[in-house]
Amino acid sequence: MAHRNTELNIKDWESPERPRERLLGGGQQNLTDAELLAVLLRTGGKSGNAIVLARRLLGQFGSLRAVLDAPSKSLLACRDLGPAKVACLKAVVPMIARYASSRLRERRVFQGSGDVTLFVMAEYAGLEREVFGCLFLDARHRLLRFEKLFLGSVDRANVYPREVIKQVLACNAAAVIFVHNHPSGVAEPSVSDIELTERLRRLLAELDVKVLDHIVIGSESTVSMAERGLL
Repeated sequence: MAHRNTELNIKDWESPERPRERLLGGGQQNLTDAELLAVLLRTGGKSGNAIVLARRLLGQFGSLRAVLDAPSKSLLACRDLGPAKVACLKAVVPMIARYASSRLRERRVFQGSGDVTLFVMAEYAGLEREVFGCLFLDARHRLLRFEKLFLGSVDRANVYPREVIKQVLACNAAAVIFVHNHPSGVAEPSVSDIELTERLRRLLAELDVKVLDHIVIGSESTVSMAERGLL
């Protein structure tokens, strides 16, 4: 493989080495975060090098996720980022959420948890307060609706079982998946999380509604209570 000179404009690289060509060739798993970001940015502004700009943004914000989660105002304040580039970056997360939502509606959710995780990670991106949500599913475990039911503080959201039951009945759901985030960044379920899940499971069982999972979202990972054997 030829040596890449990242000081050159990407268009001056040898064609097989350009991130865009490698992406189109199915080599996305081999692209670095900076290279993927460079594909979105296309150019590097006055520097002319999208890789240089991408690396500067990753260094400034700390990670690819932090770049995508950053407020538009913060991105627009960055050198070489104009409204067109910021709009492109801000479109990524809602596009992921819609993609994952579409897959959940078209197929059985529990053929695997990958689509569910992708969906909830996108829906909860950038939230600074704890939010308790629910995926309402039909008898074939396809998504009927997703709702963020309770908005809390930075470390707690009060969940009211009566309201959960009301929404389950309104959707005529046969199964549910609960989800909430830990803005502190640690995805580990707390004792109160486990106790709440068990209480909701018992109540919904009386209505013949199954709780398939409760997913806890951290800053870099998720935890499935079902996979942990906590349901």
